[in-house]
Amino acid sequence: MRIARVRVGRRTGYARVSESAVHLVRGGLFGALEPTGESHPLSEVRLLAPVRPGKIVAMAVNYASHAQGARGQASLSPIPQPFLKTPSSVVGPGDPIVLPPDAGRVDEEAEVVVVIGRRARGISEAEVDDHIFGYTAGNDVSARHWQRDDTQWWRAKSANSFSPIGPWIETGLAHGSDIGLVGRVNGEIVQEAHTGELVHSIRRSIAFISQHMTLERGDLLFTGTPGTTVELHPGDVVEVEVEGVGVLRNPVVAG
Repeated sequence: MRIARVRVGRRTGYARVSESAVHLVRGGLFGALEPTGESHPLSEVRLLAPVRPGKIVAMAVNYASHAQGARGQASLSPIPQPFLKTPSSVVGPGDPIVLPPDAGRVDEEAEVVVVIGRRARGISEAEVDDHIFGYTAGNDVSARHWQRDDTQWWRAKSANSFSPIGPWIETGLAHGSDIGLVGRVNGEIVQEAHTGELVHSIRRSIAFISQHMTLERGDLLFTGTPGTTVELHPGDVVEVEVEGVGVLRNPVVAG
């Protein structure tokens, strides 16, 4: 099932998504999703970020290809290396990625994103699937100069608009499946991988994080980005396509 957060006129709510329409439902994302009987063409509603997370956890250097591209060598950690992004950095499909004027180089990072569906504290890898609500596409936009020069990654990873997600949440993907991921800039493929290539699997990452930090319903896990990332410029259009989910598309503008 595809679930979107939409704006219809002045109203905001959730809807089930079919091929060319949205069908509004009552209640919140984790409710019964009872149909209201109201439907609209997909082209006539505005898609919003599909979830408003309490927190965002992201995995650093979780593809060997990214370690090689970023550092010139495959320097991989034997344990997952999560970091935090702020919820205020979230934007939705079609929203602009704003390049801060003093940021220097800013790159796209295409990622598969997991939406947590149940509170997870101290769970095992075998229990992880029961705590996943669904999957969406995400872009871990990153200011490289700030990432290099600051002691912490607070603005390099969490500047306003640096966490686009969407276009909706897919709840029907088989957990543990080898999900395809493609990143494009101006229609050109710049990143391509499958989650089977992750250094630390989705199950391992979530179980590891839950030993030290409680994951709540609606939290997000950015699972990592592959290969070499590309610098963004005003006027670019960035796409993140997750197999079985859809395409997240965002324009890039100067701040």
